[in-house]
Parts: sequence; C-alpha cells; structure tokens
Amino acid sequence: RCFGTVRRQTPEYLLAGRWTPPCCLRALRATARHVLAQLEASGIRHWLEGGTLLGAVRLGDIIPWDYDVDVGLYRDDVPKCRWLAQVVASGGPVEDPQGFLWEKAAEGEFFRVHFSRANRLHVDLWPFYVRPGSAVMTKDTWLGHRQDVEFPESLVAPLGTVPFAGVLARAPNDPRAFLELKFGPGAIENPEYPNPEVRRLAQDVGNK
Repeated sequence: RCFGTVRRQTPEYLLAGRWTPPCCLRALRATARHVLAQLEASGIRHWLEGGTLLGAVRLGDIIPWDYDVDVGLYRDDVPKCRWLAQVVASGGPVEDPQGFLWEKAAEGEFFRVHFSRANRLHVDLWPFYVRPGSAVMTKDTWLGHRQDVEFPESLVAPLGTVPFAGVLARAPNDPRAFLELKFGPGAIENPEYPNPEVRRLAQDVGNK
C-alpha cells in the first residue's frame, strides 16, 4: 500500500491533508467485492459494518479517506467459509486461488483478508453472536472505537441490501437506525474524519 502506519484511526495521508490514494481505493474495492462474494456463496449471514456501511449509504462506495473495510458476520456461520475454516484449523494465514490472504487478526477475535501477501490493504471480518439471555448482538473483541457497540439483532435480522463499490451488498435492514446508534444522529448527512481531535474534514474540504 502507499501509506504507512495508522495511528489513532488516522492514516498518515490525512495528516498531510490528502485522502486515500486512488490505487489503494481500487485495491480495497477489489478485496471487498471478493470477500463479499465468498461470504455470499458460502451462505454466511453478513453485513457491512461501521464506516463501511456509512460510506455505502452516503456514497454507494468506500469513504474517500477510509483505509479498510469492515464486515460483520454471525460467528456460528464462520465454518461455512472454506478459507475461514482453514484459518481456524491451521492457526495460520491461507492464500486463496485469487491471491487474497485470509488470516486471524493479531489484535483479537476477528479475521482479516488482505489484498495480497505484499499489499496489506484489508477487509476486517467481525464475528458477532447473540448475547445469552438477550436479543443483543455482541462480540469478543472491542477496539475502543466510538462506533464499536452492541446492537439489537432485529437491526440485522432479516438482512437488507445497499449498493456498495459496484455490487449489491448485504446490510442491516434499517441502515439509518444502525448508523445513528453507532455514530449518533445526523451521521449520514454530516461527514467527519474518524478522529477529528487530530484533524477535521473542514480543514481539507475544497482542496480535493
């Protein structure tokens, strides 16, 4: 990829007043389309998560300054995908025939699919499950992001769809309710960088 470390949810290109390099966006779109197709073919219940869903609802695409793609899925469905099942069984990364690299994330209980062994642009796959005794979806790894919260299962069951990166992707059945639960009211209409304390979108609007 064309940029280095992401610190406090802020990639270095944002600090320089730039947005995601076009080549990186192309690689992210290709990885996302591949992963979504694999999950769909495997019969895994999945949906666009967080800022990725926000971009889909707002633009039908990846947010222009984003650096990864987030997808939620049902933890019980993980074994249905041959690549995820191989990762779980082997404990190591698995390269599929198209050259995408599937692995367990080092940061916790979720998975990551990279564009290639060399290019680490990726899709994060977050396994969710219903918290016992409730109707709330939860997961085992939380990274402290504002939007990283539990939510009612009724928002994702049954699943809906939204246009995203040239395909029709699975999504929560009420994307606005889902996004406003995670990001707050007006999140769709009022874009902002993931960490405005470091840099605000208003600093760069008009320069792109």
